[in-house]
Amino acid sequence: MNLYQLNQLNDRKIQDLCRRPKFDSETIETRVSPIIRDVREKGDEAVRLYTRKFEGCTMEELFLDPHNLDAGLPVAQQKAVDSAMQNIYRFHREQIRGDLQVETMPGVTCMKRFRPIERVGLYIPGGSAPLPSTAMMLGIPASIAGCKTIVIATPPDRQGNIPPSIVYVARKIGAAGILAAGGAQAVAAMAYGTETVPKTDKIFGPGNQYVTAAKMMLQNSDAMVSMDLPAGPSEVLVIADNGAEPSFVAADLLSQAEHGPDSQVVLIAVNGFDIQKLRQELTRLLEKLPRAVITKKALENSFILEAGNVDRAMDFSNRYAPEHLILNLENPEKWIDRVEHAGSVFLGRNTPESLGDYASGTNHTLPTYGYARMYSGVSLDSFQKSITFQTASEEGLQTIGPTVETLAEMEGLDAHKLAVSIRLKKLTI
Repeated sequence: MNLYQLNQLNDRKIQDLCRRPKFDSETIETRVSPIIRDVREKGDEAVRLYTRKFEGCTMEELFLDPHNLDAGLPVAQQKAVDSAMQNIYRFHREQIRGDLQVETMPGVTCMKRFRPIERVGLYIPGGSAPLPSTAMMLGIPASIAGCKTIVIATPPDRQGNIPPSIVYVARKIGAAGILAAGGAQAVAAMAYGTETVPKTDKIFGPGNQYVTAAKMMLQNSDAMVSMDLPAGPSEVLVIADNGAEPSFVAADLLSQAEHGPDSQVVLIAVNGFDIQKLRQELTRLLEKLPRAVITKKALENSFILEAGNVDRAMDFSNRYAPEHLILNLENPEKWIDRVEHAGSVFLGRNTPESLGDYASGTNHTLPTYGYARMYSGVSLDSFQKSITFQTASEEGLQTIGPTVETLAEMEGLDAHKLAVSIRLKKLTI
């Protein structure tokens, strides 16, 4: 990890550091576009073809009933999943909002009601390891919101099997079925629908650059589908002071770097944090990791900043807008109001980011690449839409009517004015 002195960097260099590892979006979209087209035109046939090409297995049946699949987990794993699901449920259940009703003027009432998004697709990455945690993070709020159709998509292994942990969660959240496919082809199948895969209205879930590109392209296509947020390679920014244990900080950096070679981790050292000891701990702990090769590549895309104080560190963090922010500081709560742009924040010495990834209760599907500046992480709201209502009594129409007539005249929309005037005239007869 390269080391920089924050007070020696000009604005241009800081801007460069805030950019994530580059990828060729034009090339990615060129590869994704024909996949989307094939799935739209050929449905299941195209999904099978790409599953055979990318996953190395032939799937006769693509959309699987989770109740017909193996969901057997060792007791310890089952208890861990159940415990995590309980915490995630509790936190998201508290996010239910009541209906809103306001009388804006005498006789004029405005209301807001929340409704579930009817059909949702949940993309669960596979690759080198199954991610039941993502199935929980997406499936639980979808279930609480009351989504009628929940489709899970996840790549099968080379034998065509779905991980039992994903099946277990799918049953618990009431999924309609599991699409045994990954990548852009799975996203396209959920966006357009196929002979066997239900069309969905909104697609959730993190993924690689191809999955993210497919979500963004389909949102702007004729598929009539929306996406949750831009969620690409994982990232973390840690601010650590001289009271932070270097081995803890090293472990936090490695925990995100191991996601993939395109992940990025950042450390901002303040108030004399021991960077040399940190480097030693990174080397020591890295040697013990099965995913050391992947993790090391991610560290090469990463860096350390030395900042004179926490204020300057927070300034950089807000500019970087990290997916995960760890404040390994004395009295971290005092800095909460300084956090302006971050997906999820972890406060204190004993709060590793892993807690949020799995079981604390917050959602781990978060904006990356600096999109935390304008996107929130997935929540119960993500699975709902709101509808506004209004009603006017005779008194209300007489009170508000002249205002609307005048505004309609100002805009030259005579029929808008007429719709009010004809009713006001009727009231005076």
